[in-house]
Amino acid sequence: MNFKALHKISYGLYVICSKDKGNAVNGQIANALFQVTSDPARVAVSINKKNLTHEYIEKSGVLTVSILNKETPLKLIGVFGFRCGRDIDKLKNVNFMVAETGVPILADFSTAFIEVEIEDKIDVDTHTLFIGRVVNADVLSDDEPMTYEYYHQVKGGFSSRNAPTFNAELDKITSKSLKKEVKTMDRYVCKVCGYVYDPMKGDPENGIEPGTSFNDLPESWVCPVCGAGKEDFEKEK
Repeated sequence: MNFKALHKISYGLYVICSKDKGNAVNGQIANALFQVTSDPARVAVSINKKNLTHEYIEKSGVLTVSILNKETPLKLIGVFGFRCGRDIDKLKNVNFMVAETGVPILADFSTAFIEVEIEDKIDVDTHTLFIGRVVNADVLSDDEPMTYEYYHQVKGGFSSRNAPTFNAELDKITSKSLKKEVKTMDRYVCKVCGYVYDPMKGDPENGIEPGTSFNDLPESWVCPVCGAGKEDFEKEK
C-alpha cells in the first residue's frame, strides 16, 4: 500500500479549543476538520483520545475552531501542536477572545472562527470523530488560510505523533529528503518534534541569522516549533 496517496487529501490547519466543566481551557492543533451538513450547518473534527482537549470536549460538549492564516508563526503552532496542556498553560501568552460558550478563540493569526456544540461522536480507535452543530461563526480577516501542505512545504513544519495523518515511515522519508541540501555546517534535529535546525537558513523568525552554527546559538534559544531546549537536539545523521 502506498500511503503517499493519503497525502494528496487536502487539509487545513486549525486550533481546536475546549473547556472542562470548570474554568480550565485548552487547545490543540488539528488538520482533520470538515463540514458535513449545511442546514443546519455541522462540522466534524478528529481528535486523538490521548489529548487533554479530547477530555475537555467530552466533558463540556463544546469546542471552537480558529482557522489559522499563512502568517501564523511556527512557535505558536508548536505550542498547540507539540506541547501538552497538562504540563503548560498553552493560552498564557496568546491573545484570545472568549466565545459565547466560554471557549477561547485565537484573536491573532486567525482568519475566521467557528463555535460548535457537539451532537454526536464516532469512536475510530485512536481518535474520536466529534460531530457538532455550528452555533456561531465569523470571518476575522481576509488573510489566506494556511493549508497543511503549506505548513509542511513552505513553513517547514512537521506532523505531531498524535495527528491523524502522522505516518512514522513517511516522516522518516521526509526527514531524509532534507539531506539533499548542500551543507557546510552540521544540522541538528529536535528529538521532540523532528524540526531540523539548518545553519544555512538560521532561524530568522527568532532573530537567528543564516550562517549561524548550532553551537553558536544562544543557550536561551529553543526549538521554534515545540519550544524544546538545545539539550533536546542531536546532530543529524
